[in-house]
Amino acid sequence: MKALLSTATGGPETLTLGELPRPTAGKGQIVIDVKACAVNFPDTLIIEDKYQFRPERPFAPGGEVAGVVAEVGEGVTQFKVGDRVIAGCGNGGMAEAVAVGVHNVYHLPESHSFAEGASLLMTYGTSIHALVDRGRIQEGDTLLVLGASGGVGIAAVELGKALGARVVAGVSSEEKAQIAREAGADEVVVYGYQPFDKDASKALANQFKEAVGPDGANIVYDAVGGDYCEPALRSIAWEGRYLVVGFPAGIPRLPLNLTLLKSCDVAGVFWGAFVMREPERNRAHIARLFRLWDRGKISPRVTGTYALEDGGKAIAKLGDRSAVGKLVVTL
Repeated sequence: MKALLSTATGGPETLTLGELPRPTAGKGQIVIDVKACAVNFPDTLIIEDKYQFRPERPFAPGGEVAGVVAEVGEGVTQFKVGDRVIAGCGNGGMAEAVAVGVHNVYHLPESHSFAEGASLLMTYGTSIHALVDRGRIQEGDTLLVLGASGGVGIAAVELGKALGARVVAGVSSEEKAQIAREAGADEVVVYGYQPFDKDASKALANQFKEAVGPDGANIVYDAVGGDYCEPALRSIAWEGRYLVVGFPAGIPRLPLNLTLLKSCDVAGVFWGAFVMREPERNRAHIARLFRLWDRGKISPRVTGTYALEDGGKAIAKLGDRSAVGKLVVTL
């Protein structure tokens, strides 16, 4: 079968279209004929051997897919051949077919496209776990979202609004600001590009403080990291929750004295591990996402589609932070 392959450690330019053996369904697995595979930031890391796990090469990147069940393994009763599904697969999604365990597979209604379906699990799954489990979000909270025009950022904005929060979006351009407003952000802060000296860092902190208001942000959702971390932390409320989601701008050094002064929590968000450790809680979250989707409270924003052989171009756009919304490889 055709697949976009990582054959050597490196960036998106190292990916090549090639062939892999077609998978078969083992016990507790199904094989999905892939129709769409969303592109996510972990795809930029896994091909450079910078992710939490390193698949044996050659492998195809792509951690979430939508498609049609082609084969059902032993012990699987909840899916049948021909079902439309979405699934988290870790890697292997940028291929004509992928075998997955059924613990993170869900039926995709006919009312939603494969491209939209492929864009739900990782971003919205991460964000609902972050806000509900790690951020303990409450109606009336003020939520500051960094990187609010990317996949997880848009999901956090939409879910924050759906869960009753006032949402302040942080983005790096006016174009991205419009995306955040369309997702429901109440306020938008447009920040410059790092590195920041002391004065620039203080100025950004003041921007955040003005936007979140005098009581501060009850939750900071940081999907950016880098020099944006400290200014955001300075805008947090007393007993606020700082959610560590990702580091496309680099891993920051957190000034712990600020956490003491604000009596705030710093909470890591590792959705993939949560899925494996708490599968039933995760399934309840995904069911809630489907209900919100059906009510129009959330809606995956697919802003670009790519052929399989061009999947590296989509990954490159995430790597240089020029992407907005969700990019999807379609087959």
